Amino acid sequence: MALIHIDPVPPRCSPGVILSFVCTGGKLDSKHIGKIAFVGRGATVEVPDAKAAAIVTALDGAVLQAKPVRVRFAGKGDFTNADHFGNLSNLLDLEAKAEQEESRRRAQAEEGSPVGDGATLTKLVLRDSEFGLGGRLLLTFGRKTLNEPLPPSRLGPGSPVVLNQTNVHRRMPSYRGVIYDRDAATIGIAIDPPDDDLPDEAVWRLDLSPDEVSRLRQQDALRRAASASGDRLAELREVLLGEEPLPPTPSPKKGGGERGVGAPSEATSASEPLLSPSPFLGEGVGERGSSLNPPQRAAVEFALAAKDFAIIHGPPGTGKTTTVVEFIRQAVANGDTVLACAPSNHAVDNLLEKLLAADELPVRLGHPARVMPELRSRAIDILAEKHPDARQARKVARDAFALFRQADKWTRDKPQPGEKAALRREARDMLGESRKLESLAIERVLDEAKVVCATLTGLDSQLLGQRRFDVVVIDEACQSTEPAAWVPLLRANKLILAGDHCQLPPTIISPEAADRGLSISLMERLVARFGPDVSRLLTVQHRMNSAIMGFSNAEFYDGNLIAHESVAGHRLCDLPGVTAEPLTELPVQFIDTAGASYDEELEEDTGSRRNVQEAALAVKKVRALLAAGVAASQIGVITPYRAQVRLLRERLANVDGLEIDSVDGFQGREKEAIVVSLVRSNNEGEIGFLADTRRTNVALTRARRKLLVIGDSATLANDPFYQRMLTYFEDIGASSSVWEEVE
Repeated sequence: MALIHIDPVPPRCSPGVILSFVCTGGKLDSKHIGKIAFVGRGATVEVPDAKAAAIVTALDGAVLQAKPVRVRFAGKGDFTNADHFGNLSNLLDLEAKAEQEESRRRAQAEEGSPVGDGATLTKLVLRDSEFGLGGRLLLTFGRKTLNEPLPPSRLGPGSPVVLNQTNVHRRMPSYRGVIYDRDAATIGIAIDPPDDDLPDEAVWRLDLSPDEVSRLRQQDALRRAASASGDRLAELREVLLGEEPLPPTPSPKKGGGERGVGAPSEATSASEPLLSPSPFLGEGVGERGSSLNPPQRAAVEFALAAKDFAIIHGPPGTGKTTTVVEFIRQAVANGDTVLACAPSNHAVDNLLEKLLAADELPVRLGHPARVMPELRSRAIDILAEKHPDARQARKVARDAFALFRQADKWTRDKPQPGEKAALRREARDMLGESRKLESLAIERVLDEAKVVCATLTGLDSQLLGQRRFDVVVIDEACQSTEPAAWVPLLRANKLILAGDHCQLPPTIISPEAADRGLSISLMERLVARFGPDVSRLLTVQHRMNSAIMGFSNAEFYDGNLIAHESVAGHRLCDLPGVTAEPLTELPVQFIDTAGASYDEELEEDTGSRRNVQEAALAVKKVRALLAAGVAASQIGVITPYRAQVRLLRERLANVDGLEIDSVDGFQGREKEAIVVSLVRSNNEGEIGFLADTRRTNVALTRARRKLLVIGDSATLANDPFYQRMLTYFEDIGASSSVWEEVE
């Protein structure tokens, strides 16, 4: 028999209640149900193998005693290595193992250090507690000595953590939460209100929590997708795996209502808009506060007309997210509900911010501490807090905790036998009533939402229930692994993917998992399988001088990109207050360090690479840009290696506003001037992970007016890609030797 897991089960829930829930919702006779076992706050149930998938689908998000519950497969099931989903499941396990080994390696490398691996804080005492952030209990911890600074750690706002009491010998409950605030001497944790009051004299330990919930949701999504039969998920699976032919995409009809969309046509006049007016897009052409250009319009229309799925391919600077937002706006106008997702909280917030600018009112799922403060008003918990039911819930919760305190603090006569227990029972019942009222408030907010925003793996059935969406949109889709993309697909009638498979892939720790396909996103796989039939390319870019764009355009985009006239010739010297000189007049410059003994070296302890002489040259060029009048905030320094990042930050620490980061840190961003330090310089011609040329594509396309690249041609030219890059620099007259830099 198959094993399914239900959580959270209500307090004092009996096996009979679970049996009735499974049989009624799963349309199953009780004689076919096996063993029921309670594990922590959940329960496992044995069900027939043949019906397990249908039961999980029917029960996940269903209401058990007035509150939705999560239902998933327990264990991996009977995947085979030959099966697409089974292979992805195995790769997830490899990645989880690699993450654990990496964590152990860090801890061992820093053994004996007063801060360990930075994932733990100990000897904490509770300084304050209050309700906030969507009805959660906000706890402030510090050291026993007031204002004693906390040691450095990797624990920061948004980090998931586990809180444990350490000054007791018996086993005490753990509390899971999220960091919402951090300063030198205190750290703030938001947790769900516990059933009992936290002890005043406790000493606490705080540990960074691995995202096990995310992995379990992905594993469950893979198994449900593999097992689906006779429903929309099964239909989408067959299309996305190529088991069913793609249906033809119909051309949208004109005259489809006030906000209807006309069919794309090259002959359409610019004065005859294909899409309805948008308060976000305004007048003109381009990404920055302007209307859709023809390729963007064509992409929106193509996505609206698609039956099953469509891809919006957005190279650097082409307004991908702007196009996605307009698609969502049009879909909502047509009466669709939209689930808008992205792989990271930062990417979701970027999408949310642009949707708000387009006068949409999305609901943001996820812990409020993980949402940018300026966007927190759209978080589901904050919106629900304003509902009358939520206000009543907070009052009931306060009364419940007052009863807990009364039960523990008797000042005069001893309580009658059983009186404390009765007070605690009453308090627990009141907390249950409070949570029901909170759930009702959340339900009503979600019922009114046309657009819901969330991370891919942040979708919780206990919150969403059994809601489905007309359209699921995944922005930055190429930065997500395929298993993560299947989590929102469980709720989709149609899928839109937006991204650029020529830029950064998902970050994978396990080399074996990456080599076997975990680094290939769902979007990249679909583009490779179906080609241009399923996607539309955005071709007008509004970021780069045409010389900056040129190499990446030829190498990655078949020469299809066009620099809009507003940016094609712009230079640093055109900015107010910037001096006109060769450094600011030339849009592209490559400084060749070959023959100058600018040798790379390994950083002690980390094994990352750095190039001290190259860093010194990069620092010199940054200071020259500053001297020419370029603001520090308009300059970015990019390098592929963390050791070089650390070295450059150390040497430019006194320049406020200057950003120095890895390629990953600059993905999706831009600066007026970018200095790139490639680091690699050795006699063997080894380039390491510079061989992932998509990373270099990102680095080369962050600059708007000035791109300055520093590297060793003798090392780089051993790779055909970099040989072509060097040739391009020479052809446009952008190449010079480091010897010309010697004063």
